[in-house]
Amino acid sequence: GFIFPKLKSIYTVNDSIAQLYETKYGKKLAVVRNISPLWKAEKLKTKAELNLPEDKTIIIIQGAGINIDRGAEEAVQAMQFIENAYLIIVGDGDVVPHLKQMVNELNLKEKVLFFGKQPYDRMMNYTFYASIGLTLDKDSNLNYKYSLPNKLFDYIHTDTAVVCTDLVEIRRVVNAYDVGVVLKELNVQLLAETLNQLIENPTELKRLISNCAKAKLDLNWQKETEVLAKIYPKIGE
Repeated sequence: GFIFPKLKSIYTVNDSIAQLYETKYGKKLAVVRNISPLWKAEKLKTKAELNLPEDKTIIIIQGAGINIDRGAEEAVQAMQFIENAYLIIVGDGDVVPHLKQMVNELNLKEKVLFFGKQPYDRMMNYTFYASIGLTLDKDSNLNYKYSLPNKLFDYIHTDTAVVCTDLVEIRRVVNAYDVGVVLKELNVQLLAETLNQLIENPTELKRLISNCAKAKLDLNWQKETEVLAKIYPKIGE
C-alpha cells in the first residue's frame, strides 16, 4: 500500500491479476505471462527409450506442482471408464503418494503410469508423445482461480490438445486459440466422457492439435519479451 501507488512502470503475470491491482490502486499494469521459450525437439527420445506404450492414446499430467485440489485425483478415477488410452503422470507433488494408492486400489496399474520428476527437456519428450494434456486446477483459492500454469503452454508447444477446468485465464487462452476443451465443471463422469469423445473422434483431436501448432508461434517467451522491451527503456527516465 505504501510503495505501489508510487510505481511508474509495473507489470504482472496475467490480465486478471492486472485488473485486481488496477481496481485497488488505480494503476494500469502491463502483462508479461510466464510462458516458456518455444520448445523444439532437437534430440527426441523414442517411446521405447521413455518406457511409453506404443499402441494407445497417451494422456498426460506433468509439472512440478501435482498437488491436492489440482484435479489429478479425478483424472486417475476417470481412467476406470476410458479404454484404449494411458494416463501418464510426469512430475511430483503432495498428492502423488495418494494417487499411487488409488491406482492400486482401483486396479489401474495397466492404465496409469508414473514417471516422477524429470529434467525439463526430458519431461517435454514425454509431453511430445501425449495427444491430450490435462490442467485441472480447482477454483478453491485465489492462487488457483487466477492461475495460468506453465504446463498449459508446454502442452501447446508440443502440439498436445488441452482439457482444462473453467478458470478464467486458462479458458481465455484455450478458447482464443481453440486448442482444447473447457470443462463446465470438474467431476469424474464429465472428464471421462470428454476424454472418450476426443479419443473416439480422431478428426476433432487432430484439429485441436493443428491449432496448437499455430498457437505456439504466438504463445512463447520470445513474444512476451516484446512487452518487456517496451517497459525497461523507460525506467530511469
